[in-house]
Amino acid sequence: MVGSAAADRPSGIPGPRRRRRPHQATGDPLARLDGPDLADHYHFAARALQLVADIADPKILELGAGHGALSRKLLEMHPTAQVTVTDIDPVSVSNLVSGDLGGHPRAVVRQMDATDIDAPDRSYDLALFALAFHHLPPVPAARVLAEGTRVANKLLICDMRRPPAPLHLIRLASFLPFALVLPLAHDGLISSLRAYSPSGFRALAAHEDPAITVEFGRMGRNQIVLAQRRRPTPLGSA
Repeated sequence: MVGSAAADRPSGIPGPRRRRRPHQATGDPLARLDGPDLADHYHFAARALQLVADIADPKILELGAGHGALSRKLLEMHPTAQVTVTDIDPVSVSNLVSGDLGGHPRAVVRQMDATDIDAPDRSYDLALFALAFHHLPPVPAARVLAEGTRVANKLLICDMRRPPAPLHLIRLASFLPFALVLPLAHDGLISSLRAYSPSGFRALAAHEDPAITVEFGRMGRNQIVLAQRRRPTPLGSA
């Protein structure tokens, strides 16, 4: 069942874990330097791992991994998870290969296009796409939903939350006075304009395949989107 932005968290999306921020729990110096961004990856990893809690050695695919912070958290938090770390940018992939993830025994680093994933159907238990979906125009965004739900049983997306229209106008108005002089405010304005609403996600999914369902939850200032396909029932099954 498709959830709504105003509804309570649907049953398919795990709830937040009541834990301290990463630097408080682990003493990780990077958490103190990167603050909110690393905290987002930490909490997203915790949400994601709840979806594969009943799988002994889950196979997880990260799309658009960038610097690999989310994959590091997944490997740190789950002792047997197998993580495929991917990005379309060859420079990012080269950096990942030469870093700690390139030598991790449970990680594989690959250059991969999230709109055309080089993997058989249902190769992974879970695919993840974190904090970058709003950068995609509608056509490739729809393809990510299609490909992610093809190669994985579930696709979990964390991205900027686009509020209802009246609140969104207030948010945009708050950015405008600063957008011309502050690069950060300008980026915030553009990202807010590009962010997909729940209805936008539903339209993207329906465009690719009516069998793709989407559910919505919240994670702080971001939204969580769980996409999966309704699999056909085998003949003769109850």
